[in-house]
Amino acid sequence: MLKGQMGASGALVKMADGPSGGNAVLVYFSCADCAVEAARAASAGGHLIREKMSIGPYGFIALIRDTEGNMIGLHSMQ
Repeated sequence: MLKGQMGASGALVKMADGPSGGNAVLVYFSCADCAVEAARAASAGGHLIREKMSIGPYGFIALIRDTEGNMIGLHSMQ
């Protein structure tokens, strides 16, 4: 997808020792700065699972667990 166009993009990534089936799919949401959004989620009752970390040329990710127990990924380029 090109920047500025509407729609959803995605990727499949295999995690070492990751579970299969059941609750094994992790959805990532794009944001301006994943550290900022992770902090917002934590302050709203969610839990920070993995602080902002670099994924090289692909930007940064953070992982949170929402108030219902769902793990969610956040992705940003900065």
